[in-house]
Amino acid sequence: MNEEFAEIITHPTAMLAVIFGLDLLFGDPVYNFHPVRLIGNLLSWYETKLRKIGLDGKIGGIILVLLLLFSVLVICLNIFQFLESLHWSLSWFWSVYLGWSFLALRDLLVHAKHVAKTMEEKNLLEAKRKVGMLVGRETSHMDFAACGRATIESVSENLNDGVIAPLFYFCFFGIPGMLVFKVLSTIDSMVGYRNKRYQNFGWCGARLDDILSWIPARISWLLLSGTASLIPGLSGKNAFKFGWQDYAKLSSPNAGWSEATAAGALRIKLCGPIWREGKLAHDNWLGDANDREGATFHDIYRMNKLALASALFGAGVSGSYLWFSGFVPFFSR
Repeated sequence: MNEEFAEIITHPTAMLAVIFGLDLLFGDPVYNFHPVRLIGNLLSWYETKLRKIGLDGKIGGIILVLLLLFSVLVICLNIFQFLESLHWSLSWFWSVYLGWSFLALRDLLVHAKHVAKTMEEKNLLEAKRKVGMLVGRETSHMDFAACGRATIESVSENLNDGVIAPLFYFCFFGIPGMLVFKVLSTIDSMVGYRNKRYQNFGWCGARLDDILSWIPARISWLLLSGTASLIPGLSGKNAFKFGWQDYAKLSSPNAGWSEATAAGALRIKLCGPIWREGKLAHDNWLGDANDREGATFHDIYRMNKLALASALFGAGVSGSYLWFSGFVPFFSR
């Protein structure tokens, strides 16, 4: 009986269901020893040491990536093996804990809902403050429409980074695949800036993150388009069309796929004027030229519905694939 239970619960489909369910129920709790926060702390420590010895260019950035990947993988694997030596259930809990820590669907939707709520209450100052928690751009120039579109852009882009991509790498490489993706995603978010300090130092991490996000970004386009066709009031046809047509309007090789698809699905124009460091950094619009600019709080609620449905659909497809194909992800138990 115990062996049968262990076989079922350690199956990749069961693990995926538990991980996804935990994120939907509890979100991503904030605490000092969260794995992603610890990865960020280790990254900052390595960065400080590398800069002290003059490795602040591309070579230093490459060394940073190698050091961080090696350290995190070795630490997590050693913990897994130690717990496995005690009892299989302990290593299973460790794997589930890591997988849960690498998904970020519920928190993303909750943050977006908070922005929508402040917009509904016509509190622009608070809306801009809450948008600032989601995006890295300046919010001082924003009106309600700009707050709305920035929120929708963040939800659509982070749906790929925080849900679709981790699921994709779990399907093929198990928890280690999610771990590698999250390490590179963290490097990109912390040092992947195109400014004087990080232009060269963050180059390696940013490019590797682009590479790993390439396939998931295009899967997000298909998922969002397909799901939009099933939700009343959304346009799957427009989502597919503008995802393909407008993705290249953004400098990122991946972000444009989900953002342009969201614009088409919601029948609104996204992006437009974006300010960084007091300068207009971007002024291209995504979506149909005849659609309205910006977004209302109603549009944010619609985007949340689309993101949740797409994530559920993606998780369902992933779980079904793992169950019926019999494929066991590399580096999985």
